[in-house]
Amino acid sequence: MPRPPSAMRRHILDSALHLFAEHGFKGTSLQDIAVEARCSKASLLYHFAGKDAILTELLTPPAEGLSALREELALLEGGRAVEPAVTGYVGLAMRFHLEVKIIFAELPDMLSHPVLAVIPEAVDQLADALAGRSREPRARAMAQMVIGGVAVTVAADIDTDTDTLRTELVQGALRTLGHPTG
Repeated sequence: MPRPPSAMRRHILDSALHLFAEHGFKGTSLQDIAVEARCSKASLLYHFAGKDAILTELLTPPAEGLSALREELALLEGGRAVEPAVTGYVGLAMRFHLEVKIIFAELPDMLSHPVLAVIPEAVDQLADALAGRSREPRARAMAQMVIGGVAVTVAADIDTDTDTLRTELVQGALRTLGHPTG
C-alpha cells in the first residue's frame, strides 16, 4: 500500500502545478519548481525522479476522475445521461482547472503523455452522453461545444466565485444542449 505523500512532496506538487499552469510544462524547469517550493533541487529529486514524474502525479487524479465519470455515464441511456454528464464534467473541470490549463497549453504533447491515454476514448464517451446518445450531427456538435467551452472557461481564471461559475457552466451547457434547465 502506498504511503501518504509527505508535506514537502505535496508542497512540491502544489508549486509545480501553479508554475506549469502559469508558464507551461516546457517553460518550467526543475530549478523553478525547487525555488517556488523553497527546497533544493536535490531535495526535489529525492521526492521525484524528474519533471515528468511530477507531471504524471499531477495528471493522474483528473485522468482517474474522467475514467470514473465515463463508467458512471455508461450505465445511463439516452437523454438520462445528459444532465449527469454536464454536472459531472463541469465538476471535474472546475476541480482540476489548473490541470486543464496545463493540458490545453501544450495539448499535442500532453495528449501523448501515458497517464492521459484515457482521454480520447473518455471524451468520445462523454460526448456521446452529452448528446443524449443521439447520432444527429447537431447533437454531436453541441456536445463537442460543451466539452471545449467548459474546458476553456475553467482554464481562463474568470473572476467569480466557484459556486457561481459552476452554476453558470452547468446551466449554459444544458442550454447549449437544448436540455431544459431548472
